[in-house]
Amino acid sequence: MKYGLNLLLWTDRMHDGLLPVVERVKALGYDGVEIPIFELNEPLHREWGKKLDDIGLERTAVTVRGAGDNPISPSASVRAAAVDALKRTIDCCRAAGVHTLVGPTHSAIGEFTGKGPTDDEFKWGVETLQKVADHAAQAGVMIATEYLNRFENYFLTSVAQTVKFVQAVDHPNVRMMYDTFHANIEEKNLPAAIAAAAPWTVLVHISENDRSIPGTGHVHWNETFDALHAAQYDGWMVVEAFGLALPNIVAATKIWRKMFPSEDQLATDSLAFMKAHVAKRWK
Repeated sequence: MKYGLNLLLWTDRMHDGLLPVVERVKALGYDGVEIPIFELNEPLHREWGKKLDDIGLERTAVTVRGAGDNPISPSASVRAAAVDALKRTIDCCRAAGVHTLVGPTHSAIGEFTGKGPTDDEFKWGVETLQKVADHAAQAGVMIATEYLNRFENYFLTSVAQTVKFVQAVDHPNVRMMYDTFHANIEEKNLPAAIAAAAPWTVLVHISENDRSIPGTGHVHWNETFDALHAAQYDGWMVVEAFGLALPNIVAATKIWRKMFPSEDQLATDSLAFMKAHVAKRWK
């Protein structure tokens, strides 16, 4: 198992002020960090790849799409912008030494039509990812598309929908990830959802129901780790939590109150939590 920490806890872009943060993450015993790739700046991410190599941290990455580059837009030019943005994001991954890219790569976050997904939107989303998949393969990047809960998107909101989508894209470099926060809202049966996702799952986000320290809320953690063990999962477990540090992140995640004592305590307790659950099950 590899243990990671999503840097959205502190930042939505990489900058030199993060060096003490990532050094502390390494000192705590994490294997890697999940870096935000919202700024499509290859030199910046190449520089950070070298810095993380020097520190001894591996890395995954997270990205999002918006209204202007929505993969399921009815506008062909917007979909073309989505293809371009995803390819540039992958280029940044390659520059940073990232091999797994997570996030809602399937559609624009926070954009709603007032109704559910259409057959055309499904077709457009599949076509967009298919146009990007070979580029990802050439860069050595796995796209782990993430479903979100119904309050953050309307296109993919469950394991079943995401598996159908990944199967339709039908490319070895497009798979999915499983997020305990979204699943806690959307899935009726967590073990069944994990089992259904397992053949396609390349990364797991460990996130409490209120985005605070895992183990302090009501996610069914024993069921979750039992099911991951039964599925023989052995990959990245990445903590995803959000605080009040960044206005843009606060607005996107709707975190309006302090959810944990400090980022350092969250990082420390989360790693201990994951390792304790894994030690009980994986031998």
